[in-house]
Amino acid sequence: MGFMSASVALTRYRIVEEDIPSSLWAEVGERLKRNAFRDIDASVEERSFGWVSFANMLDPDFALCPPEKGGYLAFTLRLDTRRVSPAVMKKHVAIAMNEAMRTMREQGRKFLTKEQKAEIREQVELRLRARTLPVPACFDVVWDTHRQTVCIASVQPKLTELFEELFTHTFGLHLEPLTPYFLALQHLGPGRQSEVDNFEPTIFAMGGQ
Repeated sequence: MGFMSASVALTRYRIVEEDIPSSLWAEVGERLKRNAFRDIDASVEERSFGWVSFANMLDPDFALCPPEKGGYLAFTLRLDTRRVSPAVMKKHVAIAMNEAMRTMREQGRKFLTKEQKAEIREQVELRLRARTLPVPACFDVVWDTHRQTVCIASVQPKLTELFEELFTHTFGLHLEPLTPYFLALQHLGPGRQSEVDNFEPTIFAMGGQ
Protein backbone atom coordinates (compact mmCIF):
# COMPACT_ATOMS: atom_id res chain seq x y z
CA MET A 1 0.00 0.00 0.00
CA GLY A 2 1.35 3.44 -0.89
CA PHE A 3 0.79 7.10 -0.12
CA MET A 4 0.04 7.73 -3.79
CA SER A 5 -3.11 5.59 -3.57
CA ALA A 6 -6.58 7.14 -3.54
CA SER A 7 -6.91 6.21 0.13
CA VAL A 8 -4.42 4.91 2.65
CA ALA A 9 -4.34 3.65 6.23
CA LEU A 10 -1.24 4.79 8.08
CA THR A 11 0.56 4.59 11.40
CA ARG A 12 2.29 7.71 12.74
CA TYR A 13 5.37 7.81 14.96
CA ARG A 14 7.67 10.30 16.57
CA ILE A 15 11.42 9.91 16.96
CA VAL A 16 12.16 9.28 20.64
CA GLU A 17 15.69 10.73 20.60
CA GLU A 18 15.70 14.53 20.89
CA ASP A 19 19.29 15.00 19.71
CA ILE A 20 19.88 13.30 16.37
CA PRO A 21 23.54 13.40 15.22
CA SER A 22 23.88 15.77 12.28
CA SER A 23 26.15 13.22 10.59
CA LEU A 24 23.17 10.88 10.22
CA TRP A 25 21.63 12.85 7.35
CA ALA A 26 24.66 12.32 5.12
CA GLU A 27 24.53 8.58 5.86
CA VAL A 28 20.85 7.97 5.13
CA GLY A 29 21.35 6.64 1.60
CA GLU A 30 24.17 4.28 2.59
CA ARG A 31 22.26 3.03 5.65
CA LEU A 32 19.23 2.23 3.50
CA LYS A 33 21.39 0.34 1.01
CA ARG A 34 23.00 -1.72 3.79
CA ASN A 35 19.53 -2.82 4.85
CA ALA A 36 18.01 -3.01 1.37
CA PHE A 37 15.64 -5.70 0.18
CA ARG A 38 17.22 -8.95 -1.04
CA ASP A 39 15.42 -10.94 -3.74
CA ILE A 40 14.49 -14.57 -2.93
CA ASP A 41 12.87 -15.63 -6.22
CA ALA A 42 15.65 -18.14 -6.92
CA SER A 43 15.75 -19.56 -3.39
CA VAL A 44 13.40 -21.49 -1.09
CA GLU A 45 13.39 -18.90 1.70
CA GLU A 46 9.98 -18.07 3.13
CA ARG A 47 10.45 -14.34 3.67
CA SER A 48 12.64 -11.39 2.78
CA PHE A 49 12.27 -7.74 3.72
CA GLY A 50 14.20 -4.51 3.39
CA TRP A 51 14.21 -1.01 1.96
CA VAL A 52 13.63 -0.10 -1.69
CA SER A 53 13.08 3.11 -3.62
CA PHE A 54 9.84 5.00 -2.99
CA ALA A 55 9.13 5.10 -6.73
CA ASN A 56 10.29 1.63 -7.79
CA MET A 57 10.20 -1.56 -5.74
CA LEU A 58 12.82 -3.06 -8.09
CA ASP A 59 15.36 -0.41 -7.06
CA PRO A 60 17.04 -1.48 -3.77
CA ASP A 61 20.11 0.64 -4.67
CA PHE A 62 18.09 3.89 -4.81
CA ALA A 63 19.73 4.64 -8.14
CA LEU A 64 16.54 5.88 -9.79
CA CYS A 65 14.93 7.64 -6.84
CA PRO A 66 17.07 8.96 -3.95
CA PRO A 67 15.24 9.16 -0.60
CA GLU A 68 15.80 12.90 -0.08
CA LYS A 69 12.70 14.97 -0.89
CA GLY A 70 13.31 18.48 0.44
CA GLY A 71 12.67 18.34 4.19
CA TYR A 72 11.42 14.76 3.92
CA LEU A 73 12.87 11.31 3.41
CA ALA A 74 10.76 8.90 1.38
CA PHE A 75 11.46 5.20 0.94
CA THR A 76 9.56 1.92 0.96
CA LEU A 77 9.58 -1.24 3.02
CA ARG A 78 9.26 -4.25 0.73
CA LEU A 79 8.21 -7.60 2.17
CA ASP A 80 8.15 -10.73 0.00
CA THR A 81 6.48 -13.80 1.46
CA ARG A 82 6.43 -17.30 0.02
CA ARG A 83 3.45 -19.35 1.19
CA VAL A 84 2.45 -22.90 0.33
CA SER A 85 -1.28 -23.54 0.54
CA PRO A 86 -2.12 -25.84 3.50
CA ALA A 87 -4.36 -27.93 1.23
CA VAL A 88 -1.55 -28.36 -1.32
CA MET A 89 0.89 -29.21 1.48
CA LYS A 90 -1.49 -31.81 2.94
CA LYS A 91 -2.01 -33.44 -0.45
CA HIS A 92 1.69 -33.77 -1.31
CA VAL A 93 2.65 -34.94 2.17
CA ALA A 94 0.05 -37.70 1.85
CA ILE A 95 1.46 -38.70 -1.55
CA ALA A 96 5.01 -38.79 -0.18
CA MET A 97 3.92 -40.79 2.88
CA ASN A 98 2.17 -43.37 0.70
CA GLU A 99 5.25 -43.75 -1.50
CA ALA A 100 7.48 -44.14 1.55
CA MET A 101 5.15 -46.78 3.05
CA ARG A 102 5.10 -48.74 -0.22
CA THR A 103 8.90 -48.76 -0.28
CA MET A 104 9.05 -49.93 3.33
CA ARG A 105 6.63 -52.81 2.73
CA GLU A 106 8.79 -53.98 -0.15
CA GLN A 107 11.68 -54.03 2.31
CA GLY A 108 9.65 -55.99 4.87
CA ARG A 109 9.09 -53.09 7.28
CA LYS A 110 5.69 -51.86 8.46
CA PHE A 111 6.01 -48.45 10.11
CA LEU A 112 7.51 -45.03 9.55
CA THR A 113 9.23 -43.55 12.58
CA LYS A 114 8.37 -40.10 13.89
CA GLU A 115 11.71 -38.81 12.62
CA GLN A 116 11.08 -40.26 9.14
CA LYS A 117 7.66 -38.60 8.94
CA ALA A 118 9.14 -35.26 10.00
CA GLU A 119 11.88 -35.58 7.37
CA ILE A 120 9.34 -36.40 4.65
CA ARG A 121 7.24 -33.37 5.59
CA GLU A 122 10.31 -31.11 5.54
CA GLN A 123 11.42 -32.39 2.13
CA VAL A 124 7.93 -31.91 0.68
CA GLU A 125 7.77 -28.37 2.02
CA LEU A 126 11.15 -27.49 0.49
CA ARG A 127 10.12 -28.93 -2.90
CA LEU A 128 6.85 -26.99 -2.89
CA ARG A 129 8.53 -23.79 -1.79
CA ALA A 130 10.98 -24.07 -4.70
CA ARG A 131 7.98 -24.17 -7.05
CA THR A 132 6.18 -21.22 -5.38
CA LEU A 133 7.01 -17.61 -6.22
CA PRO A 134 7.06 -15.16 -3.29
CA VAL A 135 4.32 -12.53 -3.20
CA PRO A 136 5.65 -8.95 -2.92
CA ALA A 137 4.08 -6.26 -0.76
CA CYS A 138 5.26 -2.65 -0.44
CA PHE A 139 4.61 -0.13 2.35
CA ASP A 140 5.66 3.47 1.79
CA VAL A 141 7.46 5.43 4.50
CA VAL A 142 7.71 9.23 4.83
CA TRP A 143 9.96 10.85 7.42
CA ASP A 144 9.47 14.54 8.24
CA THR A 145 13.00 15.53 9.25
CA HIS A 146 11.89 18.89 10.72
CA ARG A 147 9.15 17.64 13.03
CA GLN A 148 10.84 14.24 13.43
CA THR A 149 7.68 12.33 12.69
CA VAL A 150 7.51 9.17 10.59
CA CYS A 151 4.53 7.61 8.80
CA ILE A 152 4.19 4.15 7.29
CA ALA A 153 1.32 3.14 5.04
CA SER A 154 0.10 0.26 7.17
CA VAL A 155 -1.82 -0.43 10.38
CA GLN A 156 -1.06 -4.16 10.52
CA PRO A 157 0.47 -4.91 13.95
CA LYS A 158 2.94 -7.53 12.70
CA LEU A 159 4.06 -5.32 9.84
CA THR A 160 4.46 -2.19 11.98
CA GLU A 161 6.45 -4.19 14.54
CA LEU A 162 8.76 -5.40 11.75
CA PHE A 163 9.08 -1.82 10.49
CA GLU A 164 9.95 -0.44 13.93
CA GLU A 165 12.69 -3.03 14.42
CA LEU A 166 14.18 -2.48 10.96
CA PHE A 167 14.03 1.33 11.33
CA THR A 168 15.92 1.17 14.63
CA HIS A 169 18.46 -1.29 13.19
CA THR A 170 19.00 0.97 10.17
CA PHE A 171 19.19 4.40 11.76
CA GLY A 172 19.92 3.73 15.44
CA LEU A 173 16.78 5.67 16.36
CA HIS A 174 13.69 4.53 18.22
CA LEU A 175 10.07 5.15 17.25
CA GLU A 176 7.10 5.84 19.49
CA PRO A 177 3.58 5.45 18.05
CA LEU A 178 1.61 8.70 18.02
CA THR A 179 -1.45 7.27 19.74
CA PRO A 180 -4.31 9.59 20.83
CA TYR A 181 -2.76 9.61 24.32
CA PHE A 182 0.58 10.98 23.13
CA LEU A 183 -1.09 13.39 20.72
CA ALA A 184 -3.17 14.77 23.59
CA LEU A 185 -0.01 15.30 25.69
CA GLN A 186 1.67 16.93 22.71
CA HIS A 187 -1.11 19.51 22.40
CA LEU A 188 -1.88 20.00 26.10
CA GLY A 189 1.66 19.85 27.46
CA PRO A 190 3.24 17.62 30.14
CA GLY A 191 1.76 19.82 32.89
CA ARG A 192 -1.66 18.34 32.21
CA GLN A 193 -0.61 14.70 32.02
CA SER A 194 -2.50 13.82 35.21
CA GLU A 195 -5.72 15.10 33.60
CA VAL A 196 -5.14 12.92 30.56
CA ASP A 197 -4.29 9.91 32.75
CA ASN A 198 -7.51 10.32 34.75
CA PHE A 199 -9.75 11.11 31.80
CA GLU A 200 -12.93 9.04 31.64
CA PRO A 201 -14.85 8.49 28.40
CA THR A 202 -18.30 9.98 27.93
CA ILE A 203 -20.99 7.68 26.65
CA PHE A 204 -23.30 9.57 24.27
CA ALA A 205 -25.51 6.65 23.24
CA MET A 206 -28.81 6.49 25.12
CA GLY A 207 -30.55 3.26 26.02
CA GLY A 208 -33.96 2.48 24.56
CA GLN A 209 -37.09 3.43 26.47
